Amino acid sequence: MLKLSRQVDYGAAPHPFALPDTTGTLRSLDEFIHGKGLLVTFICNHCPFVLHLLDGLIEFANEYTPQGLQVVAISANDAVQFPEDSPRHMAILAAERHFPFPYLHDETQEVALAYGAICTPDFFLYARGADGAMQLAYCGQFDPSRPPLPHPPLPGTEMYRRSLPVTGVDLRRAADAVLADQPAPQPQVPSAGCSIEWKPGKAPGWG
Repeated sequence: MLKLSRQVDYGAAPHPFALPDTTGTLRSLDEFIHGKGLLVTFICNHCPFVLHLLDGLIEFANEYTPQGLQVVAISANDAVQFPEDSPRHMAILAAERHFPFPYLHDETQEVALAYGAICTPDFFLYARGADGAMQLAYCGQFDPSRPPLPHPPLPGTEMYRRSLPVTGVDLRRAADAVLADQPAPQPQVPSAGCSIEWKPGKAPGWG
């Protein structure tokens, strides 16, 4: 089901987490808040929206991490319903695509709920505020590119853009602003993607 990011809680701090990466090592938020900014992105293995821009996201991380932007990806999908999103398959994808960022598994889905994540991909970009704390500055799309339209098009798929290349232009503009201690550009266009695959009884009212 097509979902749009919620774009809520601008100025809020990133929520703490301690989640296993693809080696089984627990990684906590405290590891990622010492740079100029932080990108927390919710992705998964099987979503066509994620796969469409994955190379662009990897390129983005390779370019911006040396500039002081920390990047961490989280998969919160129910691996019982979607085995391709299991930790084993996460590790395979991360190795095959040479992820330059940790890929964490939110098995309980509590972290996704705390962040208000709703779709894959969902981007939460934090900037260091005047008080030194991280504050949410951007919660929009990677860029206007979308996967190819299905045939025939499904209702509600007008958000798709089949002819636009993946550039990361929106997130890059926001990251450039964060690294320059400037406000993120406005307006912020919501990210579009597949719904997070919630466990039975776990889906929030807004999900």
